[in-house]
Amino acid sequence: MATAVFAFVSVTASAQQKKGEPWVIPAEYKKMANPVAKDDASVNAGKVSYAKNCASCHGKTGLGDGPKGRMCKTFPGDFSGAAFQAYTDGELFYQTKFGRGEMPAYDKKLPDNEMWSLVNYMRTLKK
Repeated sequence: MATAVFAFVSVTASAQQKKGEPWVIPAEYKKMANPVAKDDASVNAGKVSYAKNCASCHGKTGLGDGPKGRMCKTFPGDFSGAAFQAYTDGELFYQTKFGRGEMPAYDKKLPDNEMWSLVNYMRTLKK
């Protein structure tokens, strides 16, 4: 019985989420190149950091379906889609570093090189 109620609440919460407003990202970040090589070590480091810091909202595969994400007022986003993947690496870095609204800022929680590895990992989530 409790499982059925939880499933109903999860579906209802997701249906009520609004789409996030477009990000306003400074030009300097849009043009910023990722200084961390996209190699196996970086992608694996990003995957570990993602599991620890991001999956609870963004979901294990980046679909925006994590347990905390389903409770957000704003949909956390689908990292696998073309719209997300169209962001430059610098734009993804900016969003991770500074956050907004329900998306926390990681500038004081993670070093920049770890955020860049997260960007490398997020690139692997595309469809």
